[in-house]
Amino acid sequence: MHPQTALLFTLAGAFAVAFLFGFGASKVKLPPLVGYLLAGIVLGPNSPGFVGDVELAGQLAEIGVILLMFGVGLHFSPGDLLRVRRIALPGAVLQMLIACSLGYALASWWGWSAPTAFVFGLSLSVASTVVVLRVLEDRGMLDSIDGRIAVGWLVVEDLVVVIALVLLPAVLGALGGGHDASESASAASRLAVLQVVGATLVKMLAFIVLMGVVGRRVVPWLLMHVARSGSRELFTLAVLAVALGVAVGAAALFGVSFALGAFVAGMVIGESDLSYRAAADALPMQDAFAVLFFVSIGMLIDPAILVEQPWAVLATSLVVVIGNGVTAMLLMLLLRHPLGASMRLGASLGQIGEFSFILAGLGVALGVLTDGQRNLILAAALVTIVLNPLLFTAANRAADWITHRPKWLDRLERHKAPSTIASDLHSVVQTGHAVLIGYGRVGRTIGDALHRYNVPFVAVEQDRRVVDAMRALGVTAVYGDATRPGIIEHAHPEHAILLIVASPDPYHARHVIELVRARNPSIEVIVRTHGDREVELFESMGVSKVLMGERELAYGMAYHSLRSVGCDDDRADDIIFSLRGGQRMDTREFSSLVPQAKATTKRT
Repeated sequence: MHPQTALLFTLAGAFAVAFLFGFGASKVKLPPLVGYLLAGIVLGPNSPGFVGDVELAGQLAEIGVILLMFGVGLHFSPGDLLRVRRIALPGAVLQMLIACSLGYALASWWGWSAPTAFVFGLSLSVASTVVVLRVLEDRGMLDSIDGRIAVGWLVVEDLVVVIALVLLPAVLGALGGGHDASESASAASRLAVLQVVGATLVKMLAFIVLMGVVGRRVVPWLLMHVARSGSRELFTLAVLAVALGVAVGAAALFGVSFALGAFVAGMVIGESDLSYRAAADALPMQDAFAVLFFVSIGMLIDPAILVEQPWAVLATSLVVVIGNGVTAMLLMLLLRHPLGASMRLGASLGQIGEFSFILAGLGVALGVLTDGQRNLILAAALVTIVLNPLLFTAANRAADWITHRPKWLDRLERHKAPSTIASDLHSVVQTGHAVLIGYGRVGRTIGDALHRYNVPFVAVEQDRRVVDAMRALGVTAVYGDATRPGIIEHAHPEHAILLIVASPDPYHARHVIELVRARNPSIEVIVRTHGDREVELFESMGVSKVLMGERELAYGMAYHSLRSVGCDDDRADDIIFSLRGGQRMDTREFSSLVPQAKATTKRT
């Protein structure tokens, strides 16, 4: 591979092979993440054939980490966390402590040093957010009570990892790091550790305060003005500039990690009403570089470890499943949550993923973990992610089996969840409403009609100035392109009874209809268009009503023309109705109109 084209070859190879293996994994009902890791193994130095540039892939993966943490910050909602705080906060902290302790005990039994055992255990205690969210989304559970608890649980884990990424370099550096670090630190070394940790925390707090005071005002203000320019490209560029710029600036000026800088940048934008538009625009780049991140991790996996150290891989995988999955299930039951929900949450958390990779990479960079020890973590991640859908299915079947046996259920589920949990988890979601796409001249008239008939509706509009004006008038509005991922969801189409596409672009309309019907197949659809071919296409899609602008204008003018020549209102309605049905008027209808027209002319 020529050095000048190494980047191009690495990108092309990574994307192509990741697509093939990711598509294959999805066909056999496995998370695409499994395919990305396998693609990395194929492209890595431990497999024959084409070998990608591991160093270049690692640098590209760093961008993936930044965008991944930026996305976590965008979706981090203190309100959502507070709603499930009584379950997610104590449950996630205890689960991580237990899983980390199990990993620490296993590593200590193998004779590893204390710092190595701690990083190893911590890496095994964090479930993959990507895998859990995908499992919940595929089963339609993301907006359920169980889904909200799982998301809150993951948020707590993510926050712990963010803090660990900040403190680990300082603590291990003060202790001397590496495998020869003294396990019984002296009073002087303890003082040095406290000083380093204190200085790190001060820098971290200074950065957070600066972003909270200055960034909280400047970043949304900047994005607001960019959005009002109407340029999608500029807005996407602004979002990426903020994510990468804040991450790099935080590392250069405050000495904190790229991950923390990106996370805080996402939180700052997440508090504004531009958060979902920013998430939608950053999502394609985030997905692309996240794939590179997983491929680069796969490049580091030596598949020979599955043959050379099968019992070590099995023991590590059992620590993950028991420490994360089984522990989470038992803690949920102790917190008086229903058995079925507890088992489903435990099954979804019984794996490790992206944050474990980041922690393991940090351990290698600090000299605490060897490549072989990291390889053990990566192999366990691959095994547990492959097994996760099977665990989830088994948990569902086991929960159904126990549910039909009341005596067993009474023993395992002595108390139902307290009513305060259900009320805390309640969120007001618009139901029985209409979703109106586009709020121009046509959409505004439709909106006024719905408002006068007291029909609630949510409008989705791409013009920021129009959205601001709508909200000032009390109209519920979502800003963004309805065809972009993450935008239409905020209109809650799954609870709507009617979809009205008032925008004139037929391609845009088809895409919106497909996205909405994926969430609500029975929703009634009304759409506008400008051509006969589009009318036929929408009718073949089963659209309830297709209105072509020129045709409706012709019907209106024809009606008023009939009324102007003396045709009474009922007769004019009948004629237009026959035209709408595609029936032509016969000569008798025309002849009956001629005398009336002449008589009207004479009277006039």
